Amino acid sequence: MKKMTAIDLFAGLGGFSAGAEMAGIDVVWAGNHWPAAVEIHAANHPGARHACQDLQQTNWRDVPAHDIMLASPCCQGHSKARGKLNGNPQHDDSRSTAWAPVSAVEYHRPYLFWIENVPGFLNWVLYPAWCAAMHALGYALTPMIIDAADHDVPQHRERLFIAGVRAKHPLEIKMRRREHVPASSFVDFEAGNWQPIEKPGRAANTLARIAAGRAQHGDRFISSYYGAERGGRSISRPIGTITTRDRHAIIDGDRMRMLSIPEATAAMSFPPGYILPPVPKLAMHMLGNAVAPKVARDVLTAMLEAA
Repeated sequence: MKKMTAIDLFAGLGGFSAGAEMAGIDVVWAGNHWPAAVEIHAANHPGARHACQDLQQTNWRDVPAHDIMLASPCCQGHSKARGKLNGNPQHDDSRSTAWAPVSAVEYHRPYLFWIENVPGFLNWVLYPAWCAAMHALGYALTPMIIDAADHDVPQHRERLFIAGVRAKHPLEIKMRRREHVPASSFVDFEAGNWQPIEKPGRAANTLARIAAGRAQHGDRFISSYYGAERGGRSISRPIGTITTRDRHAIIDGDRMRMLSIPEATAAMSFPPGYILPPVPKLAMHMLGNAVAPKVARDVLTAMLEAA
């Protein structure tokens, strides 16, 4: 039986590609505008051809034929974390990247595709027009909001996945929920750069968050530096969403430290040995922007079963 092939648009760190390989799919081409991301993707997926370019300017004749298109257009313009001010040119430009997958499927007409983004993509004023464009090209769409924690990922991370099939009727995709994996599965209390919680200069808000978390969860828990988690989170449940900058602090009695890169990598479900940038700030940025590989594995497996 011929192995299915895929291309990966806005490939970033390569979570979609890693998940595709877990599902038995060959990634034959990957594109991204950021040289650092292309370099890392190529190191982890050397069998794919790579392009470093603005994907809205891609000549799709240069991209190999494929069975499945994977795409994660820029999400910042749709994300609550960054805001969506009317007339903001940066956000308008960000949202416009969603048209690159439309032009890709117009040229290649793959049988299947998956688009990943934040749930706010559904509220985009041009989302109905985007869907109409895909429908005009002969694709039926199945949008799904999926929490990574339901798919063997020790992290609550809700993302929108839109399945497309070149057919009259949308796919009836049945996602099997897996048992949640706790943060304790990857937090290493024997490693890391620990500091005392009580030290000069520690912000009052940070101390208040930690006090509230200790009252709820005891001496060991996870405290968020920003966001809505005022009382922390138990390590017996999945961690909150990994973002592009340090967000989570590990609390252990009277000491604390930020979540490490190896821990964030495990929280995203990247396989052991996956290559990351050597600069921690850059590695965290790429991890926070990535698709969780095990989610990609499950959505692709479910799509192939439904197709």
